[in-house]
Amino acid sequence: MSETCYENAVTRYFEAWNADPAEGIAKAVAAGWTEDGTYTDPLVEVAGHDAIAAVITGARTQFPGFEFRLLGAVDGNHDIARFGWELVSVADGSAPVAGFDVITLAEDGRIRSVAGFLDRVPATA
Repeated sequence: MSETCYENAVTRYFEAWNADPAEGIAKAVAAGWTEDGTYTDPLVEVAGHDAIAAVITGARTQFPGFEFRLLGAVDGNHDIARFGWELVSVADGSAPVAGFDVITLAEDGRIRSVAGFLDRVPATA
């Protein structure tokens, strides 16, 4: 796979995470993930478009006014890519959440699986 393939997959990944919750998330997930795609991080483990869209909707609901942004460059080899990200406030630029994801791609360039890691999370009261 080419560098462009990795970058395109990560672009579609962020399009899903930053899509409009009312209508855009389901469409973006369908474009970015295979039908049996998975998403796993320390808080959740799900499979399929509906479940992935529900996780994204939950995160967007929990952090209104924030967007996910790429942190650094995308690095890939074979069918695997890795990248860092931050959840950034569009109002003040604060980034209370940051992480690192590893994705596995299908032959068509869509995401087959995501293994997510949380590097920075807000303190709980």
